[in-house]
Amino acid sequence: MARKDELGKRGEDCAAAFLTNAGYRVIARNWRCPQGEIDLVVEAGGEVVFVEVKTRSGVGFGHPFEAITVAKLARLRRLAAAWCEQADAWPGRIRIDAISVIAEPGKTPVVEHLAGVF
Repeated sequence: MARKDELGKRGEDCAAAFLTNAGYRVIARNWRCPQGEIDLVVEAGGEVVFVEVKTRSGVGFGHPFEAITVAKLARLRRLAAAWCEQADAWPGRIRIDAISVIAEPGKTPVVEHLAGVF
C-alpha cells in the first residue's frame, strides 16, 4: 500500500472512531458506485450523514478542508443521492459533513468535524 493510501486509511479510521465516540453508528465505509466513493456513511438520531474525510500529515500544503472544493461537494451530493436510491428505505433526513485529520508522525491525530457543509 502506498504511503498516501496508508495515511488516508489511518485518517478514515480516526474519523470513524471520532464519530462512533460522538454517538454515530457507521453504516458503510468506502461505499462505491460507478460515480465515485463516499468515505463514510453514518447515522444518528434518524439522520443519515455522508462524510468526506481529508487527511494530511501536516499543514505545510494547507489545511485538509482546503481540498474540499465546490466541485467535490457537488459530486458528494450526487453520490449521496445514489446511495439513497439503493438503500432499503429513503432516509427521512440527510446531510453532508466533512472531517479533517491532521496526523503528524509521532503525534496524536487532530480531528475536526464540520457538520452540514452542503
